Amino acid sequence: MTKEKRKLQARRLWKNRLIHHSILTEKWREAYASVLPITLIVLFLCFLCVPAPVSAMLGFLLGAVMLIVGMGLFTLGTDLAMTPIGEHVGSAMTRSKKLWLVMLISFLVGVIITISEPDLQVLAEQVPGVPNMTLILSVALGVGVFLVVALLRILFRIPMKWLLLGCYALVFVLAKFVPGSFLAVAFDSGGVTTGPMTVPFILALGVGVSAIRSDSNAENDSFGLVALCSVGPILAVMLLGFIFKPDGAAYSSTVIPNAADTLELSVMFARSFPHYMKEVAVALLPIAAFFALFQIFVLHLKKREVLRIVAGLLYTYAGLALFLTGVNVGFMPMGNFLGHALGGLSVRWLLVPLGMLIGYYVVSAEPAVHVLSKQVYELTAGAIPQKALGLSLSIGVSISVGLSMLRILTGINILWLLVPGYAIALILMFFVPPIFTSIAFDSGGVASGPMTATFLLPLAMGACTAVGGDVATDAFGVVAMVAMTPLITIQILGLVFKSKQKKAHPQPAAPVEDIIE
Repeated sequence: MTKEKRKLQARRLWKNRLIHHSILTEKWREAYASVLPITLIVLFLCFLCVPAPVSAMLGFLLGAVMLIVGMGLFTLGTDLAMTPIGEHVGSAMTRSKKLWLVMLISFLVGVIITISEPDLQVLAEQVPGVPNMTLILSVALGVGVFLVVALLRILFRIPMKWLLLGCYALVFVLAKFVPGSFLAVAFDSGGVTTGPMTVPFILALGVGVSAIRSDSNAENDSFGLVALCSVGPILAVMLLGFIFKPDGAAYSSTVIPNAADTLELSVMFARSFPHYMKEVAVALLPIAAFFALFQIFVLHLKKREVLRIVAGLLYTYAGLALFLTGVNVGFMPMGNFLGHALGGLSVRWLLVPLGMLIGYYVVSAEPAVHVLSKQVYELTAGAIPQKALGLSLSIGVSISVGLSMLRILTGINILWLLVPGYAIALILMFFVPPIFTSIAFDSGGVASGPMTATFLLPLAMGACTAVGGDVATDAFGVVAMVAMTPLITIQILGLVFKSKQKKAHPQPAAPVEDIIE
């Protein structure tokens, strides 16, 4: 290699490092803006309303720092690795023109990435009466089957609204026969399954498969995979309820950190970090192995692209390990403590507005929300702004947490909220542009990620324990509520968007999908 070529290569390498550093700094800035509001709310409550143990507060603050660092690394990793892998795999398997191959690979991908989902491992450990692996495999098979359905919908251009209508009609018919103590587990499983590992891959897979179509609605149809993949786990866990008939389905109690000093607290985090490193490694390994096999036998990508994806996987690994350590060791205990303390106040109704305030900001800290918002913005060429989507999600989750707190105080059966909520969402499908329906139902699964499972759920459990309610039937189900309300708020955003487009284009009114294109 000549001296000039070495210099050119060195400059190129240095330029790439500067670009990565700049992008990572921007990711950390976004993560900081997401985590700061919920941190300030907790600080406000603990210093003015409900005094918290010093060790729990320090653990929460250290967890917040880990969330910011981890979320920045994770989102950069999804851009570099998870999204390109999904798009390459989706495009490659549809180019084969063999329907059986598309169905087989999509089923295997659905099963593999679901087993890899860390949130599912957490859920399985908390459900008594059902072996962990039985629950995990059942949910994974449910996702695999419905991922096949979702991809076939794209290829055969089946309207999303009719599939959703049929699926949820089946869900609520079965719900009449599922044991009450197991019903919330079934609905929560749909939200927990679509977490930080699954969502980026599935969204990118939809883009890759839709790329084979040349019509104007192809990109719009790439949304909706997460929505359909959320239905599979609900049906699978309902069927398990008929077989095992568990007596209860409550999460185990959360232990508040009780460190004597800062050194002991740091040791607690240091001891937990290897556990989550191992958990994330087990989660990423099947995806990495699947990509390696696909690269060897099908893709044959250039060396630079492969190295970029490998770097992205490493960023994803480090970021998710830090994120999960922060939320499980720092955020989960604080959520449980706050819920118990607020539920013990003489004015218990304050749980509702405070829960709504926390829910409004906590959704912005979900890693997969950023992935969905960015993809929606890019595929619609800015027609659906990230801020508008984020605001709709925050309002939806705020309402859902408020209803969850009301359910804890009153003991309302979850079906009294889910049935009318989904009925409204399904009716709205016939009045909004199809792309908003797909995005809305995707958002429901995306919003109910690790922050919901490790902060909002412990908050609800602590409040339920303090008021003397039944944790299995009253607190459990908050994930299902968080997954439901965005279906309504984002479709209302679609109605607003449609109205604005009619005013902007009165002669004649073009289809919204064409305007977006």
